[in-house]
Amino acid sequence: MEVILLERVPKLGQMGETVKVRDGFARNYLLPLGKALRANEANKKRFESERATLEARNLERKSEAQKVADVLDGKSFIVVRTAGETGQLYGSVAARDVIDVLAAEGFNINRNQVHLNTPIKSIGLHKVEIQLHAEVEIAVVLNVARSAEEAERQSKGESLTSVDAIYGVDEDALRPEDFFDPDADNEGDEA
Repeated sequence: MEVILLERVPKLGQMGETVKVRDGFARNYLLPLGKALRANEANKKRFESERATLEARNLERKSEAQKVADVLDGKSFIVVRTAGETGQLYGSVAARDVIDVLAAEGFNINRNQVHLNTPIKSIGLHKVEIQLHAEVEIAVVLNVARSAEEAERQSKGESLTSVDAIYGVDEDALRPEDFFDPDADNEGDEA
């Protein structure tokens, strides 16, 4: 199916371009969301008559998104979750959790704007892409930790997934001799 794009669609084209897409993509995504019109003569004339208002509206949305991006870009947010000793979370941090964290800071972001390919399942610093507008994309850092104190340590560059971070022991310095005495007489222990 051929459609006329009413706004820039990543990996597809710019506003005003006529592109050929699969029927399902057009029917289920582009047309219902108002991102495109079917490419027929009536719609081509309609687009040309409304082109100036569409471009003005797009420019306005882009400038609003850019203002938010200037404030939000590169910021770090702390997410406290329960995790095991190795740093594996007992749940995960998904796109809706990112939205909740941003909403708590006063940013109104939709779920479809958060680009998180797979949920976060371990503690650490994770970069999350947020697309505020078709032409404005930023990255924020999620500091996933067990507590606020651990988040602060993580932000300084400390790894909390090793034995050293958990128990205060340097795992490279451990030797078998530290756990048992090789000179001890073990024959009498079996009785």
